[in-house]
Amino acid sequence: MTVLTGPREEWRRILHEGFPVWVRPEGSLLRLGDGRTVEEASANYLPPCDPTKIICIHLNYESRRLEFKAPALKAPGYFMKPLTTLNAHRGFLNRPANCKYLNYEGEIAAIVGKPMRNVAREDVWEHLAGFAAANDVGAHDFRDTDAGSMLRVKGQDGFCPIGPGIVRGVDIREQSVRTYINGKKVQDGPVSEMTFPIDYIFADLSRHITFLPGDVVLTGTPANSRPMQPGDVVEVEVTGVGKVSSTVQETPAPTHRIGAEPTESDVVRRVALGAF
Repeated sequence: MTVLTGPREEWRRILHEGFPVWVRPEGSLLRLGDGRTVEEASANYLPPCDPTKIICIHLNYESRRLEFKAPALKAPGYFMKPLTTLNAHRGFLNRPANCKYLNYEGEIAAIVGKPMRNVAREDVWEHLAGFAAANDVGAHDFRDTDAGSMLRVKGQDGFCPIGPGIVRGVDIREQSVRTYINGKKVQDGPVSEMTFPIDYIFADLSRHITFLPGDVVLTGTPANSRPMQPGDVVEVEVTGVGKVSSTVQETPAPTHRIGAEPTESDVVRRVALGAF
């Protein structure tokens, strides 16, 4: 059995009695390994993986490429998010008070299960542990100053919610990514729209980079990424996999004014608002 074939299997990780524990969802309950159950609604979630790296792909959905009015891509481009971006189901997304354009990007997180190096496309699936919903959050107020690195745009603490669990036994190639703001659907893109499929991405990157168990690749977002506002509840759903939820809140601006400050230029507005 590979990660794509049934039966469906899901594991979640929560903080219980002061310890991280793995649980299986059973309706409104989560079952612990010792047989006890807890109410899902009261669970304190943790990310379902411990990566050594989080790698993201640029413009991998055709609708997003067309929205950007970008030329057809011959090969993918990538960037990385720090490990401190990891966030969990029902966590908070912090928008600094000096920022305005905090965007959602609903994505599929592909999570590694076995070490990967020089893996052929046809062998990628058997090296994956499973999939989860993810939000590649970005503060586009720093778009002018990051010179393409996306470090401050996409790399701030908590800017990578993943969850609620990790799922295998679902053919991810037949699913869709959807994002909701306060219950209203704002993004919807089928996986079949990807320019570079998941197996292509891992085969490409593993030529040069060793992937370790728990590592994450975020596989792109469809069109219509837009800013969120404090108080918004944002949910990213991957059909057949699950839905990760976050709440946006405003936090103080950084204490020390050093280095680049947020800007509001035509470039920032076009990217954040999709106004190309």
